[in-house]
Amino acid sequence: MQVSQDTSIYFEAPLQLLLFIDGRSKSRQEVQQIRSYLSDLQAIYDFELQTIDVGKQPYLAEHFKLVATPALIKIQPEPRQILAGSTIITQLKIWWPRWQTAVEAYLKLHQNCQDLEEPHHTGSISLESLVLSRSSSISSVAVSEELIRLSDEIFCLKQEKEKLQEQLQFKDRVIAMLAHDLRNPLTAAAIAIDTLKSNYNVEKGEFSRLSPKMVMHLFKQSRNQVQIMNRMITDLLTVGHSKDRKFPIQPQKLEIGQLCLDTIYELCDSYMSKSITIEKDIPKDLPYVYADPERIHQVLINLFDNAIKYTPANGRIWISALHRTTQKVQCSISDTGPGIPEDNREQIFENRFRLERDKKQDGYGIGLSFCQRIIQAHFGRIWVESTPNGGALFHFTLPVYPD
Repeated sequence: MQVSQDTSIYFEAPLQLLLFIDGRSKSRQEVQQIRSYLSDLQAIYDFELQTIDVGKQPYLAEHFKLVATPALIKIQPEPRQILAGSTIITQLKIWWPRWQTAVEAYLKLHQNCQDLEEPHHTGSISLESLVLSRSSSISSVAVSEELIRLSDEIFCLKQEKEKLQEQLQFKDRVIAMLAHDLRNPLTAAAIAIDTLKSNYNVEKGEFSRLSPKMVMHLFKQSRNQVQIMNRMITDLLTVGHSKDRKFPIQPQKLEIGQLCLDTIYELCDSYMSKSITIEKDIPKDLPYVYADPERIHQVLINLFDNAIKYTPANGRIWISALHRTTQKVQCSISDTGPGIPEDNREQIFENRFRLERDKKQDGYGIGLSFCQRIIQAHFGRIWVESTPNGGALFHFTLPVYPD
C-alpha cells in the first residue's frame, strides 16, 4: 500500500518492510521483480510491506538517508537494515532466514513480557512499556518525516521573509534617492520661475528687464527641469517595481566636455558664494561618449555639489576629462576638503552609509550610491582617491561613442 504524507506510519505485523521506488523507466522492471519476489515470500510468511515513491515523499528518503533507489528497508524488528542497489533480491535471499530468526526472538520476548506482567510486580517489564516503545520507534519515522518537511517549509518562509525585507529596504532607498536628487532640478526650475515672475510687469504685460531671448531661455530651462523631475520619478518608481532592478538609461552620442562645463555654470552661485576657485582641464578634442545625458548630468551634479559642500571658503575644485583608452573616457573631480578616509572609500558608495563626521549633514551618502548605479548601468566604473593636499578625488569612466 502507498504511504501518504498526511498519514502516520503504523504497523501491526512483527516484520515490517519499506520498499522505496522512483519514477525512472529503467528501474521499473527491477521494481516489478522485487515486488514479485516479495509477494511470493508473503504467501508463505506474514509481514507488512509499504511502498514509497521518493518523488512524492522525498522527506522519507531523506529521513533514511537513502542514496539510491530502489531500496528495501527492514525497520522492525530492530536493528534497522537497508538493502539497495541492483542486487536486492540476491541480498534478500541471504538475509531472509536471519530476519525470520530475529522475528521469532522478538515474538518470544513479547510472550515472556506477557507472562511477567503482574500489577504487584514492580520489577517486571510491563507489556504496555514494550508496546509504547515499539510504537514510538515506528511512529518516529512519520514524525521525523514531518519534522524534515516542516523544517524545509520554515527555511522557505525565512527566504521569502528576507526577500520581502530586501524589497522593502530597496524601495526605501529608491524613495530616499528620489528625495535627494529632486532638489537640484527643483531648485533650478524655481530660480527660473522666480526670475520670470520678479521681472514681469503686470501693467505693461511684458518682462521689463529681460530680453526676449533670456525670457525664452528661462522658460525653456524651467520646462527642461520639470521634464527631468518627471523622468526621475517615473524611472525610479520603475526601478522600485522591477524584479531585476536594472537602472534605466537612454544612451546616445554625448559631448561630455560640454556637459561638464554646463554643470559648472549651473552651480556657479554655490561655489562663488564660498569664493571657491574652479580649475578646468577639458581637452577640446575629447571624443564623444555613449551615455544618457540626464543621468550623467545627475552624476556630475552630485559629485560637484559634494565638492562644493566640503571645500572650505577660498578653496579649489578641479574638474578634468581624459581620453583614457580607445574605449573609455575618464572624468575627474577633486577638491581641497577633508577627503575620504582610506578605510571608507569602498563603503561610501553603499546605500545609507555615512561617515562619522557627516552624521549631522548631507553628502557622501545616498547621492554617491545613486552615482554608482548610474555609472554601472553605462558599464563604467566610479571610484575615489585622495589628492596630495588631502582632498577627495572622484573618477568615473564612460564608453567612447563608436564611430
